[in-house]
Amino acid sequence: MPGWNMRSTTAVRSLVLVLLGLATTGTARSAPLPADFVYLRDIDPTIIQDMRYATANNFVGHRLNGYEAGECIVTRRVGNALAGVQRDLVPRGLSLKMYDCYRPQRAVDDMYAWAQDGHEVKAQKLYNPKMSKKDLFRLGYIARHSGHSTGKAVDLTIVPLPEPKVPPFDPKADYGDCTQDASVRAPDSSVDMGAGYDCSDEKAHTASKAITPDQRKWRDTLVSAMGKQGFVNYDMEWWHFSLPGEGNTAYDFPVARHP
Repeated sequence: MPGWNMRSTTAVRSLVLVLLGLATTGTARSAPLPADFVYLRDIDPTIIQDMRYATANNFVGHRLNGYEAGECIVTRRVGNALAGVQRDLVPRGLSLKMYDCYRPQRAVDDMYAWAQDGHEVKAQKLYNPKMSKKDLFRLGYIARHSGHSTGKAVDLTIVPLPEPKVPPFDPKADYGDCTQDASVRAPDSSVDMGAGYDCSDEKAHTASKAITPDQRKWRDTLVSAMGKQGFVNYDMEWWHFSLPGEGNTAYDFPVARHP
């Protein structure tokens, strides 16, 4: 019976398409995070995210290996502490903005390979204007084994609310280096901390005396707000904080998009 055969064929094709759709959907979903890791947006979606290593707007100049999406992933304990900082800042018309959170080990390896490749270009000197990039690990600006890979370290800043609108990053623009005035550096909605994010220079040291009183006030505000929740600042980088405690295992799962 031709009619029966046609209906049967159509039904089989429909079933195959449904199964293929389910398989494709399953593949597209993000893999579950390791135990105790969470997407920060699931704990506090009000915290602004500007995840630089998922873009070319960083000191390496390309998206780092392992950053498949611009998402902040941290341990639940760190996420809850960040939410506490945010609750302190928002009534003051301020917000945290995340630059980096969990960092896969493969991204750290990517940084190391870049630092050792022997090529110095002008764009990269925007972040380390006074030294060779091969010295960044030796001088402590980048770690071969990063606390970020444990989920306990974060890079962040403060922005005023509502967040100012700034022009998009232009990789071809002739920006000033990270130690220059904020008006000539790459655009950032952050308050002026006196040196740009990921700046490998003494001016980026948290206690630097080469900054203005207003810039000092903003750094003190950030350190104080983070300190109330137990975070400890790394003195060579005003933006880097970690939450001491258990769990020092370095992970290498990719930063995938939020499911």
